[in-house]
Amino acid sequence: MSVAEGAVQRAHVRRRWETDRWLLLVTLLLIGGGLVMVLSASTAFSYQYYHFALYLFLKQLAMAAAGLGLMFGLARFDYHRLRPYVPLLAAVTVALMLLVLVPGVGARANGARRWFSLSVLGYFQPSELGKLAFALFIAHWVDKRGRRLSSFADGLVPFAIMLAFVLGILLLQRDLGTALITCAVFLSAFFAGGAPKRYVPVLILLLAVALGAVVLTEAYRAQRLETFLDPFRDPLGAGFQSHQALLGLGSGGLTGVGLGNSVQKYFWLPAAHTDFIFAIIGEETGLLGTTAVLAGFVLFAVRGYRAAARAPERFGIGAAAAITTWISLQALVNMATVTDTLPITGVPLPFISYGGSSLVITMAATGVLFNIASQAEAGSYVRRRTDAAADSRRRDRRAPVSGAGRGAGV
Repeated sequence: MSVAEGAVQRAHVRRRWETDRWLLLVTLLLIGGGLVMVLSASTAFSYQYYHFALYLFLKQLAMAAAGLGLMFGLARFDYHRLRPYVPLLAAVTVALMLLVLVPGVGARANGARRWFSLSVLGYFQPSELGKLAFALFIAHWVDKRGRRLSSFADGLVPFAIMLAFVLGILLLQRDLGTALITCAVFLSAFFAGGAPKRYVPVLILLLAVALGAVVLTEAYRAQRLETFLDPFRDPLGAGFQSHQALLGLGSGGLTGVGLGNSVQKYFWLPAAHTDFIFAIIGEETGLLGTTAVLAGFVLFAVRGYRAAARAPERFGIGAAAAITTWISLQALVNMATVTDTLPITGVPLPFISYGGSSLVITMAATGVLFNIASQAEAGSYVRRRTDAAADSRRRDRRAPVSGAGRGAGV
């Protein structure tokens, strides 16, 4: 091994765990901001139901600490070593998603069965784990499929069957919001991994027909659509939540009423500390605060897709694209729901909304994304060092003629 090659190898070892610093920074800022907003938005609810104003905040803080451990642990764990366990993880997740539908096993709330009750620990939602499990599984499946993806029978058909099966389970749980995000996870890993683009219109048509059928066959979904089209038609009934969210956002103005000074969190706005926490952000920090949150997720998406584009192989590309799509799209859907740009879907704001299973699993997925980004950065760095070393060897072999070295460098 030459001196230059040894230097490149040592540089690779030193840099292989250095991830995208912008991605790391924006993630930590979103998590920290989320803890601040959960503290502000949950105090009234915590005092009313648990007689301790910090109850929900301390639970979220504990979950954030656990999530940080997972996130940084997975950031240093080579994501390629996860591949042997990905099919098992996906199978266990599907089993849990089916088990939660069993009466007496899964917890029921508002007509839906989506959770397991863990007593004092709260609730666990298997479909949240499914977002990570399916992101990794489809990336793994696409990579293993290879050239067969271009075949209709070996590529599109099995993919469509897997997608329909998972979406069917989520619709049985009455969870259209998670079904939408999971669908995006499947599609992003499928196409980022190399599926032919000619499948796009076929899948869009099938999903559009399925979505229309799902909305029209369930009365409560049709009512949500009507409320979305005119949230002020029934402000004290079906449109109450949307109406109160818009009031909160509007009352914040440019700079907000100040942290902790929200009025809507005092039981005017349902789910103020969970799915509708973005309205409290708007009320307390104003347009500046909501714009900062939106900009944070835009930066997260840009850096996440950058990591996907630079990933060393197809599995990393698909996994990074799926994780980035999941988190950024879910944030967009949540903010669109709160601002009445989309019908109410019931998905939390990633890193920010209260919810233990959502926070921990999202942070774990981000740890995997960090590792993909770190290997992409290390690979880019090593390629630059290798090119420099090769260029140096070429210069050394040339005659020491004035200007020769500079010509080879250019």
